[in-house]
Amino acid sequence: MIHQHPPAIAFDATRGRPDTIGANFDGEGTNFALFSENASRVELCLYDEDGTVETARLDLPDMQGGIWFGYLPGIGPGQVYGYRVHGPWEPEAGHRFNPAKLVLDPYARELRGDLVWDPAVFGHDGDDLTRDDRDSGPFVPKAVVVDPDFDWEAEGTLRHRWEDTLIWEAHPKGATMLHPDVPEADRGFLAGLGSNAVIRHLQKTGVTAVELLPMHGFLHDQFLLDKGLKNYWGYNSLSFFAPHRAYLKSGRASEVKDVVRRLHKAGIEVILDVVYNHTAEGSELGPTLSFRGIDNASYYLLAEDKRHCFDTTGCGNTLNVAHPMVMRMVIDSLRYWVQVCHVDGFRFDLASTLGREAAGFERDGSFFAAIRQDPVLAQVKLIAEPWDIGAGGYQVGGFPFPFREWNDKARDDLRAFWRRDPGLKGDLAQRLLGSPVQFNHSQRPATSSINFLAAHDGFTLRDVVSYDGKHNDANGEDNRDGHDHNLSHNLGAEGPTDDPGVQEARHRRSKAMLATLLLAQGVPMILAGDEFGQTQGGNNNTYAQDNDIAWLDWAAADDRLIQAVAALSALRRDLALADARFALNEADDGEGPAVSWWHGAGRMGDGDWETEGPLGLRYHRADVGDVLIVLNPGDDADFTLPEGAWQRRIDTAQDPVTCDTQDEGQVTLGWQSVVVWQATAG
Repeated sequence: MIHQHPPAIAFDATRGRPDTIGANFDGEGTNFALFSENASRVELCLYDEDGTVETARLDLPDMQGGIWFGYLPGIGPGQVYGYRVHGPWEPEAGHRFNPAKLVLDPYARELRGDLVWDPAVFGHDGDDLTRDDRDSGPFVPKAVVVDPDFDWEAEGTLRHRWEDTLIWEAHPKGATMLHPDVPEADRGFLAGLGSNAVIRHLQKTGVTAVELLPMHGFLHDQFLLDKGLKNYWGYNSLSFFAPHRAYLKSGRASEVKDVVRRLHKAGIEVILDVVYNHTAEGSELGPTLSFRGIDNASYYLLAEDKRHCFDTTGCGNTLNVAHPMVMRMVIDSLRYWVQVCHVDGFRFDLASTLGREAAGFERDGSFFAAIRQDPVLAQVKLIAEPWDIGAGGYQVGGFPFPFREWNDKARDDLRAFWRRDPGLKGDLAQRLLGSPVQFNHSQRPATSSINFLAAHDGFTLRDVVSYDGKHNDANGEDNRDGHDHNLSHNLGAEGPTDDPGVQEARHRRSKAMLATLLLAQGVPMILAGDEFGQTQGGNNNTYAQDNDIAWLDWAAADDRLIQAVAALSALRRDLALADARFALNEADDGEGPAVSWWHGAGRMGDGDWETEGPLGLRYHRADVGDVLIVLNPGDDADFTLPEGAWQRRIDTAQDPVTCDTQDEGQVTLGWQSVVVWQATAG
């Protein structure tokens, strides 16, 4: 039953504006605006505080340029609302308007209620050509008008230099769900990330930026719920402005600002993993929840047969960022998170999709051009996941400045080198220098590569050294899901073991791999928990495991590993090791740091790159003392130091890894270890 609005609730024809899309409160009332160039009529539906009772339904009175709008005096923060959009039901032409379906404002800043997978949430009945006229209002999430005011105490983003950045990729819930020192009421919520316990840990390990898995409002797929699982990772966005409600203690969007403020006070940036390549509505057979019912032909890429979505993401649909108003929505979303929520950057999921135009992937395409020229977005951290599943989608090294890129080549080469795969010295040298083959072009800096050993998708670092194969049985797909190319080695036992030799080998290799990551040029990223030995029991695809398989087990943390990461990140800062300039061979001219390569008996020649044994990288720095980094992936080995006296600063063969000893001539390297020396004066 619709309760008609009282006479006091009526649009003010003199104050409506089409230039601010969404629901914008100005202190006296709210301007509602929605883009749909193919609609014939748009109804604004107001709800009670719980979002269960529709209290009013009003036609938006004006339309300009496809933007439907109206100003309601007296309507302010806390008002729950949705839209019903009228227009043609012509699936063959790409139009799927259905006013029986309440649709979510794409610009919603806060959400109320959860999706219930009732048949009424689908715009079609049976096949996708027949319209379903059941009311979806009781079963879908709704938008909430928010108060834009917030006391930041300090303004703006942190803007750490890329050379000073260490990223910690974390899940908004799983990072704190089991943390014993986080207040119990905050565990599993964004608030937990701003707790003193988490901040102390991040500062101790040298983390400067937290990269959060998707926290935009997303949906749990019906097929997962039917199996008793959930969409844990969150790559199923429905709302690009509103935080996922389950991550908020009170459900209020202002909690995000509070956490950002706390982390900023601690000197820690916040980077959001964002999904602008597809939405949770899926293919034309999916539900009608927002974009599909507002203007399917504008918001989505359609196939030549416009009845069907054009899918380059593997998720059923592709957001049509080539459309100027869809592009505007994405840019508005990014600006909102920076200007209103003060986040410091973004990691773009399947970013190759965002560069797809008529001729395929375009590094100078409209999406990248829009960001590069934007005075707000060009100043924050921008990270691309440089691939999608479409033809030509693998684009590592192909993105324009100022984007940085996840570098899976670094991940694979670091794993294989420490697994003792042969013939990888040359490849590893590339990774130690920031992957110049991929990134040293188009005037890009040596900080273009985001180096990582593990990420949310795949094995954790501990599982890389504990399992030969994946163990994804809990996912209910008979272990068919997830990657098979893991470049892992269990070091003598599959999974948990009491064998002290195997345990020590895993510990040694983990430290050596983390040292390689933190001493390489580029920008290091650590998967949350890898700094203390987090295991997922061999599951390398925990997308549906919202449980203790994926939650960080802080109680089992290996403090020796934490101390090693802290020492390595401190050394990286102390030596000012990271450089925006690509390195040069010692004899070459240029502005980059001069380097030379060494093996156990001296300088390396052309024939030494295929040999086994240690690999040494020397930075020639006359002003502050040369630095020598030696990696020994094998057994104990002798190594002859370059002439002179050297101070040993790090040795991962021991615990703690920090050293302060003087060495000259021949030394012995511990097995599976990394040692760092600095030349002493004289």
